[in-house]
Amino acid sequence: MFAHWCGLEAPGAALASMLAFALLVSMLIDRVAGEPRAALHPVVGMGRYLKISGDMAAGFSRIPAFGAGAVAWCAGAAVLACAAWLLQSFVLVQMRRAAALPGPGSALAALVLLLAAAWLLKCMLSWRMLREETAAVEAALAESLPAGRARLSWLVSRDTARLSASEVRESAIESLAENLNDSVVAPIFWFVLLGLPGAVVYRFANTADAMWGYRGHYRGRYWEWAGKWAARADDLLSWAPARITALLLALAAGGLPLSRLRSEAGRTPSPNSGWPMAAMAAALGVRLGKPGVYTLNPTGRLPQAADAELARTLASRVVMAAVAMSLAAIAAGAGGAAWTM
Repeated sequence: MFAHWCGLEAPGAALASMLAFALLVSMLIDRVAGEPRAALHPVVGMGRYLKISGDMAAGFSRIPAFGAGAVAWCAGAAVLACAAWLLQSFVLVQMRRAAALPGPGSALAALVLLLAAAWLLKCMLSWRMLREETAAVEAALAESLPAGRARLSWLVSRDTARLSASEVRESAIESLAENLNDSVVAPIFWFVLLGLPGAVVYRFANTADAMWGYRGHYRGRYWEWAGKWAARADDLLSWAPARITALLLALAAGGLPLSRLRSEAGRTPSPNSGWPMAAMAAALGVRLGKPGVYTLNPTGRLPQAADAELARTLASRVVMAAVAMSLAAIAAGAGGAAWTM
């Protein structure tokens, strides 16, 4: 019964069933429960490790700082990848055991491990919190400009004290577009490609870049060299997902010229974040930018409250499309395994 329910008779179906189940349940957990408490959140644990090891690396000068940062990054990624691989392996072993030896005990054990995998994946992505936090900025801005600035500071690292109402809204929409990739599409992309280890290592890389990837001084430390490895690793792992996010946003908006997206994305200093932000700006028909750094869609109008709401609607469509495409890719992968075995 368990084998029939999961489709485990087909070669490669155990992994496909695990990936599909974990993805769907992780999105359900995110929708219903949101983020776990900090004490139970794996990303908080990553942050603690990165703060300690990063502060140590940033205490060196130039090349030693780069080497220490690279070693600390690789060590953390390796440990996390192994832990995620072990959990995934236990899940697959127990699923096959339950298929071979039917019974309530083995099926329950498989289900518990599947739920553990789904919970871990959920911790690697965060759609509900992103949607709620960007909506909270707009709600605070409706109360007053100081309230909007204060709420925005929860989302971005830039100084919000002197931003106008339009700039607060621009920053919130930009954060939504950028983190749509970092917090949803990219973790799912690497999960489908490499399973739980892929999602976990991506989240580690993105968190390391957020904590270490600064030019010059930050938090009393000089990060130019210590954070260079982390910044480049995040650039590499985010390259494909950022462009996929932009294309999905373009499709959600009814179509946008690819040449325009490429041109607009090139205005930003980041090789990746400009893509979803440029797509969002073009989809809304608004101007987005960071004062003194870049302006996207400069001929667009200033964003209004309705644009912020539409941005969340478009982002929701991207999330649904990303999940649907991922499930299709998982099914295709299982089918391919069946043909080659």
